[in-house]
Amino acid sequence: MAIATPTLTFAAGGLLRRDDGALCLVHRPRYDDWSLPKGKLEPGETLVETAVREVREETDCTVDCGRFAGRYEYTVDGSPKGVFVWHMRLDEERPFVSDDEVDARAWLQPTAALDRLTYENDRELVRRAVFD
Repeated sequence: MAIATPTLTFAAGGLLRRDDGALCLVHRPRYDDWSLPKGKLEPGETLVETAVREVREETDCTVDCGRFAGRYEYTVDGSPKGVFVWHMRLDEERPFVSDDEVDARAWLQPTAALDRLTYENDRELVRRAVFD
């Protein structure tokens, strides 16, 4: 009898920063958490396309996508999820519109962002990508 191997779910997002160095975090009411903007890969998308789309959708900002910032993995309901993250610079900030997925956007300096982020995976990525 073959044992089914869980399939990795791919997600991508961004370390979105303004010229003053502030990092953009989003609040998700479903989980009551603060995280980096990110989301799942859609059919036919590359990881970079997913990252840009998800950051735009979750933050109401247009961005310039830069170099790869890193990745991390965690488990959701017994299945692995891999998150790939790119450095991004704010191009245009539009008025934020709350919805069921994201109900708040916050711009915080990196040290304050570390305090606000809910998950250690996000904090570790910020430490590696911003402070190292």
